[in-house]
Amino acid sequence: MGGSIGRRGRRLAMGVTSALAAVAMAACGGSGSGGGSGTISYWLWESAQLPGYQKCADAFHQQNPDLTIKITQIGWTDYWNKLTAGFIANTAPDVFTDHLSKFPQYVDLKVLRPLDELGPTKDVKDTDYQPGLAKLWKGQDGHRYGTPKDWDTISVFYDVKAVEAAGIKKQQLETMAWNPTDGGTFEKIVAHLTVDRNGKRGDQPGFDPTHVAVHGLGSDGAGGTGWGQTQWSAFTGSAGWQATEKNPWGSHFNLNQKNFQDTLAWYFGLVRKGYMPSYAEIGGTNAVSPDKQIQAGKAVMALNGSWTITAFTSMTDAKGKKIDIGIAPTPIGPSGHRASMFNGLADSITTLSKNPEADAKWVKFLSGEQCQEIIAKAGAVFPARPHATDLAIQYNKDVRHLDVTPFTDQVKNKTTFLFPVTSNAADITALMQPVLDSIYIGQQPVSALTGLNAQLNQLFTYLG
Repeated sequence: MGGSIGRRGRRLAMGVTSALAAVAMAACGGSGSGGGSGTISYWLWESAQLPGYQKCADAFHQQNPDLTIKITQIGWTDYWNKLTAGFIANTAPDVFTDHLSKFPQYVDLKVLRPLDELGPTKDVKDTDYQPGLAKLWKGQDGHRYGTPKDWDTISVFYDVKAVEAAGIKKQQLETMAWNPTDGGTFEKIVAHLTVDRNGKRGDQPGFDPTHVAVHGLGSDGAGGTGWGQTQWSAFTGSAGWQATEKNPWGSHFNLNQKNFQDTLAWYFGLVRKGYMPSYAEIGGTNAVSPDKQIQAGKAVMALNGSWTITAFTSMTDAKGKKIDIGIAPTPIGPSGHRASMFNGLADSITTLSKNPEADAKWVKFLSGEQCQEIIAKAGAVFPARPHATDLAIQYNKDVRHLDVTPFTDQVKNKTTFLFPVTSNAADITALMQPVLDSIYIGQQPVSALTGLNAQLNQLFTYLG
């Protein structure tokens, strides 16, 4: 791909930026909707979280009878498309659930209201939440644009029955370690859990990697749309790699570093060995999610985020019997410790809102103790406040009989690293996704990441 953005990359970058520039112009002149009538429109994308937030909305209305919350739930892809279109057409919600991969560009385009300039949210403190969460939602101008609502880390979900049938002990899963040379005990376990169509395991003579019935490790795609969060980030993080020279607001990238490229060469090499499904097997860009791969008996283990606990633990087999799911920590890497990306969602107020002070009351309530405790007892996510996190841990223990410490220990043991927050996020994704996909497929070697790195660095020179 060379050392410059190049013709195709430049078109992608200009296309994304010009579309968002139109959003900014429309939002600056927008009249808004919803808040002035006593109804606050609120959008979220996760269906599993809808019941909990409806309870929060009901509790808020009881305390503020003149204000009603209208919640709209839209699936992930449509959510962001409709939000962008809503800014242009003046139909965006008053308040919406925001993501770290999206919010920097919205801040740059001035379509979010600074929360520290609104009465109800002026006194939001970083120390109210899990360490590091709140600061991620401050722009380079120092203003706060989101109040933390939850947090997430990555762990390994696994089919307990399949693991036991393979003779793998829980302790082995809890002490897995990996390296990019031979994969360590992690790869040995993944190989043993892999079975070809003739019943041969991946570590047995005669194993056929081209005709696999069950993969030891499921796949969540190439990772080009979210810095490999649920794919390879736990490995690159435990190899001591970080995406940018600083975080948040880095502008120089490290995809050309040896530890990153060696890690991805090993990770995608699991596909060639038959231990992980190919790009085609998971459905390409319309990938079947890892929980569905395990449910269908096509995979035994899979890395995924804490927000998917509900999906994994509610799975049933073909006969309708509940599948017993366990959780193991991410493997220890060459750095000598585990690692997990630390991410979190927040609530933001759009510049189209007519009644921002009322919207700020709702946003403050969402991140406050009462709503956070409601969300903890709903069991869908780990709330941002430490006390509410403890309640969520207890809920999983009492109701699901599930040990979620592989997720929470990452925070407790300080083995997390922050989701990369940068400007030009949409343009970065547009450049990264095709390259990562091509490496997954096997069309390009990992050395293509050096050219991609140069493109990303030049992107900041070109767009600022």
